[in-house]
Amino acid sequence: MGQVIEVEGLRKSFGRRDVLHGIDFGVERGEVFGVIGPNGAGKTTTMRCLLDIIRPSAGSIRILGEDPGAAGPGLRRRIGYLPGELFLEQRITGRRLLAHYAAISGAVRPGRADELAERFNLDLDRHTRKLSKGNKQKLGLVQAFMHDPEVLILDEPTSGLDPLIQQEFRALLNEAQDNGQTVFLSSHVLSEVQQAADRVAILRDGNIVQVSTVASLREGALRQVKIAVIGVGSSELRLRLQRVPGLNLSEVHDTDLGAAAAASFEGAIQPLVQALAPLQLADLVIEEPDLEESVLNLYGKVAVGSAP
Repeated sequence: MGQVIEVEGLRKSFGRRDVLHGIDFGVERGEVFGVIGPNGAGKTTTMRCLLDIIRPSAGSIRILGEDPGAAGPGLRRRIGYLPGELFLEQRITGRRLLAHYAAISGAVRPGRADELAERFNLDLDRHTRKLSKGNKQKLGLVQAFMHDPEVLILDEPTSGLDPLIQQEFRALLNEAQDNGQTVFLSSHVLSEVQQAADRVAILRDGNIVQVSTVASLREGALRQVKIAVIGVGSSELRLRLQRVPGLNLSEVHDTDLGAAAAASFEGAIQPLVQALAPLQLADLVIEEPDLEESVLNLYGKVAVGSAP
């Protein structure tokens, strides 16, 4: 498919403060790539470097095969951008503002802006100063999507949106992906990224801790497990479960019918299923993996030597 965004050794410093410490990643054509991290991790700085709003201190960036620092307006017209902090002209209607953006970003097919506004339940004839935070965010999304760019760079795109509009936004992302567009989005909310992205980069203190598919994150996330068996004592159940990789027993005890156990579990589920298959189960509860806890653990695993 080919990489649409290529970043190697990206560093950015503001005076003596290092914000990005040599990060590397690539985004494939047609992929939704999410970057998640706490506030101050470097997400917005990364995006601004991609767009040549600020210049990197070191490293290389290529978008659609071009260096954004040298490509000029031609490349920018192929990109849709929603900033994390959206500032709008106050003395203008949403419709006139979009017409201004269209003159900058390039051709917008007739009716496209109205179509997007209708999907977001946005009145384009209201003055921007009268819009709520959520409606301003909708207007920002319309301007990012309306010229059907090859690449979308979206900083905290669902900030201020109600759940129904968030759902419409995810539908729009799916359509963009089906059309071959590439999406790079950031968030500090894991649930938002896991519902939208194919792959996720975990960013902390200007370092990428891990790049993974959402499925792999789920597989490696911590689950809580409760097991009850019939006709087997606690000693035998303990011995069998201790052979399961990634399972940490917190309790094993005898019951009237057999034995029961409680454990935390991290890893692929198949070895646990195979270990339990010969037993007569009275109950088995495997909780949904706690991705939030998994990612918080990753935040603490910045590689030795990568920190400033």
